[in-house]
Amino acid sequence: MDLLSGQSLYIFSLLCYTVFIYKKRNLFFQAPFVHNLYYIKKLQTIGLANIHRKECDPMPLSKEKIYRLDDIYSLPEGQRAELIDGQIYYMAPPGTAHQRISTFLHGTIFNYINSKNGSCEVFHAPFAVFLQAEDKTNDLNYLEPDLLVICDKNKLDGKGCHGAPDWTLEIVSPSSRQTDYYKKLSLYQSSGVREYWIIDPAKEVVIVYDLANQAPPVIYRFNDSVKSGIFEDLTIDFSQLKL
Repeated sequence: MDLLSGQSLYIFSLLCYTVFIYKKRNLFFQAPFVHNLYYIKKLQTIGLANIHRKECDPMPLSKEKIYRLDDIYSLPEGQRAELIDGQIYYMAPPGTAHQRISTFLHGTIFNYINSKNGSCEVFHAPFAVFLQAEDKTNDLNYLEPDLLVICDKNKLDGKGCHGAPDWTLEIVSPSSRQTDYYKKLSLYQSSGVREYWIIDPAKEVVIVYDLANQAPPVIYRFNDSVKSGIFEDLTIDFSQLKL
């Protein structure tokens, strides 16, 4: 992973995660929050030492038009998009590597749940998720995670999932990088998702967020085995992934 496009992206994502934790615990202070983190020297080396907490705020500017769920339903047939905090993000068709990763992960998770006669279900995109984050209304957020696991069947109906999935996984593409690393991270945190994985094929890394326990994220490479937090004995060996 190169320093500027790889490490800085990960560290900034970690900073945004720290913003959320401090906000949840009412621990914000007036000075830039990065000056209180142990890795300030690393930030200085890559030019991120002056980041303020507001830069991690995914809320749209007040002058932007606010879109709602009806606007998603009004899109032309075949046009996929997500709605995050009232802003529409159009989705490009997935590439070959994206589909191989999705197939690999879906098959691995499905086979694990099936082998345990588990009650959870794994779904892959396109599958609608109607999230309601704190102080938001349902019609400002509509997501289609690349993969998701739902263990509460009361959240499921014919339209999709109503409420937070237990586990969401996003496969990063060039057009979704900012959304996956920042905007969705914030939304998943605040809406009650227990675990979030970012799989970045360009960097060949997997970033695991244990949101339920508010633990620091852990970064893995594609030759590592990555343990799931919501399943006690599920470990995914990414060295078996063939791209």
